[in-house]
Amino acid sequence: MSQRKAVALISGGLDSMLAARVIMDQGVHVEGINFFTGFCVEGHTHAIRRKDRSRPKRNNALWVAEQLGMRLHIVDIVEEYKDVVLNPAHGYGAHLNPCLDCKIFMVNKALEWVEDHGFDFIITGEVIGQRPKSQRKDTMPVVARESGADDRLLRPLCARNLEPTRPELEGWVDREALFSFTGRSRKPQMALARELGFYDYAQPAGGCCFLTDEHYAVKLADLWASRHRRDYDLDDIMLLKVGRHLRPRPAFKLIVAREEGENNFLRGYRKRFVHMEPVSHPGPLVLVDGEPGEQDLRLAARITGRFSQGRDAAMVTVEVTDRAGTRRTFEVPPLDAGDVPREWYV
Repeated sequence: MSQRKAVALISGGLDSMLAARVIMDQGVHVEGINFFTGFCVEGHTHAIRRKDRSRPKRNNALWVAEQLGMRLHIVDIVEEYKDVVLNPAHGYGAHLNPCLDCKIFMVNKALEWVEDHGFDFIITGEVIGQRPKSQRKDTMPVVARESGADDRLLRPLCARNLEPTRPELEGWVDREALFSFTGRSRKPQMALARELGFYDYAQPAGGCCFLTDEHYAVKLADLWASRHRRDYDLDDIMLLKVGRHLRPRPAFKLIVAREEGENNFLRGYRKRFVHMEPVSHPGPLVLVDGEPGEQDLRLAARITGRFSQGRDAAMVTVEVTDRAGTRRTFEVPPLDAGDVPREWYV
């Protein structure tokens, strides 16, 4: 019998790493696939901020593939994925996370890849009961059915709690060597990792998707509300991860850099936004998103002064540059701390 071939969905977390390794150990040729949506780039903010400098900077999916000695295919699905985020047939989870539709979509994309490349089946690191929406025993069959993968979808970490799949029935893999993990505890996976010799892996709690983050979801909802349409591009979703976001008026929002790394990152967006920067004192680069009027810009300059080292000065000078590159300055008194209400923070 020729060697069977499987593709494993690799998120960069522990579960998908274990699932792929368990099947590789059964003699199956396994390659990884990682879908880039823009919402799961955990190294992005880490790379530009000073916070958590001691943690290694790495793309966890690539790192996992390297640890497994496995080829990894990274597939950009940013545009196709929009419809999943904007119109999830099965609804959202606790925030704006369309987890069940997301899993169906990704398994379907993996199925297309399997059929295009002559592979036999799909592996995921799912565990029954680990996620409240997409990894319940009653929703797992929904993923298999609606993705079109049906019995070609194998979940090695909980397979023995599910109906046998084609790889098991055909003898491509040994069902008895698979696992029956359930629940939110990661202790069984961590024990299996030690058994397999893995001591370094991405922290398993929470996953990497920003759509599951309450604060991020609030900023995305604010973006949609301010534009009166539910849409986004890749720059939008990257910028939601960076800086302080304040909306003092419905017409505009400020993105205020918190440190040098964010200043440098936001500088790359200067031509897309009206932006301002204090010139009389050190301070942050501030992007102005929206259509501010003259009084709005003056208020934005006072807020910029508030976040500068001139916050206690009588006046600060703030340079404002419009999208055409025309510069002018405002000399304004910075706002007092009490003049920046909590409601302005998005």
